[in-house]
Amino acid sequence: MNIIPAGLPGVMIIEPRVFGDARGFFFESWNEKAFAQAGLPARFVQDNHSLSARGTLRGLHYQMQQTQGKLVRVVAGEVFDVAVDVRRSSPTFGKWVGVTLSAANKRMLWVPEGFAHGFYVVSEQAEFLYKCTDFYDPASERTLIWDDPQVGIQWPLQAGMQPLLSPKDLQGRRLADAETFP
Repeated sequence: MNIIPAGLPGVMIIEPRVFGDARGFFFESWNEKAFAQAGLPARFVQDNHSLSARGTLRGLHYQMQQTQGKLVRVVAGEVFDVAVDVRRSSPTFGKWVGVTLSAANKRMLWVPEGFAHGFYVVSEQAEFLYKCTDFYDPASERTLIWDDPQVGIQWPLQAGMQPLLSPKDLQGRRLADAETFP
């Protein structure tokens, strides 16, 4: 496995070792021992799987209690995946990093606690999987608005098309007004 720093402290791109031949491919998407040796947490408590249509933007989500680290990947299609540092004491507070994750490149992204997370679907549809270090807690979930000019994410939006957003994501807050970590 190859681990690449993604440009923000603790956010990492993981490229698994893929074994392929005429029959297809095989790779380990999770190995507790290997990931622990690489400095990633060895305890996940929840797996999630979503299917989204082209133009869907999910996020930017984080939890103030029961904070979650997330190991994310795409098993069908392609997304532009984003992590935003929401720790006020961090020198990279409000900075973001974006990575293309796809079934073809088999990359994964580690999004540590203290980061908001979201993704935008660029393929016809995408199936997105993520492992979480703590359980989902709707009462402590917070959402940053996807187009906050202070954060300035360069989403690869479809020309002439507004992203498809949930009602919750439409109500996201700007970073300046959001509850964040110390």
